[in-house]
Amino acid sequence: KGMLISKAVLSDYISYIMNFATGISGLKVVADAGNGMAGLTLSKAFRYLSCRLVPLYFKPDGSFPNHEANPLKKEALTDLQKKVVEEKADFGVAFDGDADRLGFVDENGEIISNDLITALIADEFLRENKGEKILYDLRSSWIVKEEISKKGIPIKCRVGHAFIKQQMRDENALFAGELSGHFYFRDHFFTESDLLPMIIIMRLLCHRGKPLSELVRPLRRYFASGEINSEVPDKDAKILELEKIYNNGNIEKLDGLTVEYNDWWFNVRQSNTEPLLRLNVEAKTKELMEKKRDELLDAIRG
Repeated sequence: KGMLISKAVLSDYISYIMNFATGISGLKVVADAGNGMAGLTLSKAFRYLSCRLVPLYFKPDGSFPNHEANPLKKEALTDLQKKVVEEKADFGVAFDGDADRLGFVDENGEIISNDLITALIADEFLRENKGEKILYDLRSSWIVKEEISKKGIPIKCRVGHAFIKQQMRDENALFAGELSGHFYFRDHFFTESDLLPMIIIMRLLCHRGKPLSELVRPLRRYFASGEINSEVPDKDAKILELEKIYNNGNIEKLDGLTVEYNDWWFNVRQSNTEPLLRLNVEAKTKELMEKKRDELLDAIRG
């Protein structure tokens, strides 16, 4: 017969995470738990850190009375942005309801897209792990591949945690970042962590002695549309139509349709649960991005 063991593991988990928290002190961090699960882990983690935590909405409440617990939505970050500026904090971080996704704002309250966070975390890890493989979501900016290539091996991956976790294991990748705010670590059993990305950003700030906005500024080299959804009755037919229109670019079908040119690229992929196509466009200039974005949306919705 088997046996049942009852054990509280939160303390052990926090102790494990603190192995990554070397050289961190003196920071002020605003954290918005969104009335979800992150409040339970954050409160305990900061007891081990010589840093000040400014909590927002730490009490778990499934009715989410303050705002939707979704760090991808700008309207859900408004309170965090205001609090960071008000407190003169070093940065702010917001978590989703089950605390496996997060998003960051810098000391000025400016939102940082998660592909740029991927580039920062990858660079921090590759300082001591040169030549390792890093996975990045195919919707990520060109800058992510460029930054990883300086010290490691960038590998593009499909969107979705099931695909990313499997590919990480297959490649024995050190780290993976997804635009949705999932971050995966080999030393975290090839799974997501809510605390580790925050800890690594804190470590990076302390090691480099620069504000987060300054570390991100060189990464804002290109102009992205963000993900735009369009309701389409026949998603397969529309993707085939787009492939015919843009057949003069470098075509890739890792996840949906990606077409790359010298000065811009786009990806369009299907939602698995809704009649939606999701579009991402990036270009070397804002004007070109907007032109191609509008051109593609006309084709998708026409």
